[in-house]
Amino acid sequence: MTALPVRSAARHRFGRHSGIALEMGSARTRVWLLGRGLISDVPTVTFGTDTRCPVQRGTIIDPAGCARMLERLLGHRLPRFTAPHVVVTTPVLGGPAYRDAARAAVEVLRPRTVLTVPTARAIALAAGAGRTRPLLVVDVGAHLSEVVLLADTGVVDARRTALGTSDLDATPPERVGDAVADMVSAMLRQDGGSLTADALSRGVLLAGGGALRPDITYHLTARLQTAVRVVPAPHTAAVRGAAQHLLAARSRPRAADAAPPGPD
Repeated sequence: MTALPVRSAARHRFGRHSGIALEMGSARTRVWLLGRGLISDVPTVTFGTDTRCPVQRGTIIDPAGCARMLERLLGHRLPRFTAPHVVVTTPVLGGPAYRDAARAAVEVLRPRTVLTVPTARAIALAAGAGRTRPLLVVDVGAHLSEVVLLADTGVVDARRTALGTSDLDATPPERVGDAVADMVSAMLRQDGGSLTADALSRGVLLAGGGALRPDITYHLTARLQTAVRVVPAPHTAAVRGAAQHLLAARSRPRAADAAPPGPD
């Protein structure tokens, strides 16, 4: 995806309605703006009487704080009467609570529509992975690691652990790899069919900041005994996939605005 075609298409198709892809992670918040690409990659903190972390271990604990953060990041970048279309990545096991909190925070941007997309699906989109065969996506973030089995019907199975790269000062990298491998093993035991085994035989897709750590990647390869494919620019894969989801949603007929698709 190149910047020039997206920029010209944006002016023609969206008019005054801008598009925003958003990832609010426990450690960093990333913003992709239609026509401009990735414009912000900053710590997820909110400023007031003190500095706080409104997202912790994959849970939004302070929606109002997230709203203040988004206003600070984007308030001056959006034209006054713009009603943006927004796509937000969500942890697969975040559930309705995360989606509701994310939507509440995004309201500060006065959005026209708000769509949510599971982080694992966004990563698969960024990697150009098809939906015809099962796929195992591993996302090792700063404070949370997820293993998700995707198929053409969407999310088939998912596991998470409150362990990530921020814990490496006190935890050896092998523990992160072991935690991921244990989650995959649990999926294999529970899977009554062959979806997990089929996906594992073709390798796993690795994203998140942990994918930039060779010590984690090598240990995970050894534990799983399969290929570990690192997504290009793995730390920004989720927001780039959300941007693709945004463009795909906006290329549908205008009636889709009235009834936007829900998460996978």
